Order: sequence, then structure tokens, then C-alpha cells
Amino acid sequence: TIDIALWKFETEKYYFTIIDAPGHRDFIKNMITGTSQADCALLVVAATAGEFEAGISGEGQTNEHALLAYTLGVKQVILVVNKMDQPNQDPKTGENKPFLGARFDEIKDNVFIRLKKIGYNLEKVQAVPISGFHGDNMLEPSANMPWWKGPTLLGALNNLEVPKRPVDKPLRLPIQDVFKIGGIGTVPVGRVETGILRPGQVITIAPANLSTEVKSVEMHHTALEQATPGDNVGFNVKNIAVKDLKRGFVVGDS
Repeated sequence: TIDIALWKFETEKYYFTIIDAPGHRDFIKNMITGTSQADCALLVVAATAGEFEAGISGEGQTNEHALLAYTLGVKQVILVVNKMDQPNQDPKTGENKPFLGARFDEIKDNVFIRLKKIGYNLEKVQAVPISGFHGDNMLEPSANMPWWKGPTLLGALNNLEVPKRPVDKPLRLPIQDVFKIGGIGTVPVGRVETGILRPGQVITIAPANLSTEVKSVEMHHTALEQATPGDNVGFNVKNIAVKDLKRGFVVGDS
């Protein structure tokens, strides 16, 4: 992943937007854009022998991502230990086994120390072992991990707390990207941070000081009557060229 992908899914409790930000160090700018819009971070760590160790080494990205998320205000974290299907050496017997509880504990303890140093409250941090490839402990408990008594990944997501949404404040929407869509026109995209964005509303875009009317507001290709804080939306603006808008411009009320 180089660019930022937005996907949605719903559980019986919440409506989620996944912001898949790039993890590679060369694309850290996009990563910051994506992470700054998130309410929660899933810190995914590989249980494969050597892979986790690479992630926490000096060149690795595990620490940096956690620090970046914390700095950008993402206070809820789920530590997801993936690839549990890969064999690891059992410290008791010395044999290589998949779905090893000891490996999960080793990784969890190691990462939790790092998260605590960064400033996270560990009581709020959930840790979940999964195998994404085989689907273990994603939606339902896995027979391969009878030692695991905690939640599934889905359960951990449902345990999250929804942050308070500042609807009563003035509109602020930092622009993340701008598209030109045939037959529609200029469509800036971003996340409503505060206030409400509605079709028909007159907005001003800083710092260029451009005023314009919002023609329509969409989220995941569905038209909205209004967008509230936390919504990642695209909106069509009148009489403004794509080249006049840049990432980082902020939309406000007129």
C-alpha cells in the first residue's frame, strides 16, 4: 500500500471505516495523513520467528508506528499478533509448534513495555492472537488456540469506545486529497473533525480564502444529508479547479 485506502464494514455494534495507511518508511507522509484521521489503531505484529524481531529492531517500524499513532492523538490501540499459524520454538520442550501461546505472550509483553514507554494506558490496550490467512480468532474463537481466553478480533473491535464527536463546534475539515470526477467536477476528500457538512452549505477554504457552495456529500459512494465528525467524505464543490486545492487545506463555515 502506497496510498491511503478507505474500506467500510459493519459489526452488530459499530460502523467502521478502515483507513489502510502504508507502513513502509518511504511513505511516512501518507501514513501521517491516514493515522491523523483514526479513532483507533490496530498495531499488527507478525509472530513468525525473526519477523517480529525485525519489526522492533532499530530499522523496524513497530515502535515508530505506535509512537506516531500516539503523537497524532490515537489513544485506543489493539495489538494484533498475526501469523500465529507459523511454527515457533516452545521454550519448555524445544520443539517447533504453530499456534504457540508462549510466543504470543512473549510478543505481547515486549510490545506492551514499548507502548507504556510511549505513554499508552495499558489497561485500555487489547491484545489479540490471530491467523489472518487461516481466519483463526478473527470472527470466532479458534480450536487451534484453546489457551486463549480473551476476545476475537471482532470482539476486540466491539469493545472500543466511541470518542465524543464535537458536532456543536464550527466546521473544520482538513482536505486529504482532491479528485476530478467526470460529469461531477472537483471533489475534495477528507474527514470531518468538528461541526457538520451539508449539501447546499456555503464553505470557505483556508488558507486560499476560497468560498463556494457544497453541491453534494458522499461517503463510500452513498449520498449523505449531512456529515458529522469522524466521517470520511468526498464532497463536490462549485467553480473551483482541482489545481486550486491542495492536501492540508482546511474547509470551514463561511
